[in-house]
Amino acid sequence: MTQTTQTETGHSLAMPDGMQGFVKDWSSDQRAFKNVPWGKAMMWIFLLSDTFIFSCFLLSYMTVRMSTTVPWPNPSEVFALSFGGDPIPLILIAIMTFILISSSGTMAMAVMFGYKRDRRKTAILMLVTALFGASFVGMQAFEWTKLIVDEGVRPWSNPMGAAQFGSIFFMITGFHGFHVSVGVIFLFAIARKVWRGDYDNETPGFFTSRKGSYESVEVMGLYWHFVDLVWVFIFAFFYLW
Repeated sequence: MTQTTQTETGHSLAMPDGMQGFVKDWSSDQRAFKNVPWGKAMMWIFLLSDTFIFSCFLLSYMTVRMSTTVPWPNPSEVFALSFGGDPIPLILIAIMTFILISSSGTMAMAVMFGYKRDRRKTAILMLVTALFGASFVGMQAFEWTKLIVDEGVRPWSNPMGAAQFGSIFFMITGFHGFHVSVGVIFLFAIARKVWRGDYDNETPGFFTSRKGSYESVEVMGLYWHFVDLVWVFIFAFFYLW
């Protein structure tokens, strides 16, 4: 038994039942992605694959953490900063988390004003989001410097306990920091195109879209929210455990 699908030209196409019909529907783009821009669909596919990578990293970390026989360093002590002689646990990490979560709010507002085609507010909010992201990366660089120079942590050794601590820390935070850095670069690039009116004029070039459409801003928003969400899991599993 087959189903009949109506095309835009008025012709009917036979759609097989079962898995064969499912595959034919998705591969022919008749309904599954009918009203979804390809840039947005491809970003979702990329984020899905990135989710698997970060999940593998965090699962590997938990496996090593639970199986090591050497004491694991206490994150509250390792990532404490002293102000006036009294160490404050995780103060820098808390500030970094607040900045990144705040950047999600500014990015969401940028997408909202993009829908309204408010070019000025969209560009400004994207620039603010990029500055938040750059601040986060700068603080992460300070955190790395403190661990390497002051604490002597290396990817292959750790004077405070389990040797795996250094390799896992630099791998997970470094991979996430790379994502944030790439996002900052693209935020500046797209904000510049929005400010110049490239999307209103359909100016040819990279990250173009249909005239009057701010699809690239929404796609950038998907990426940025994903980066922020991943950090929440890293913060919970690595710094609070």
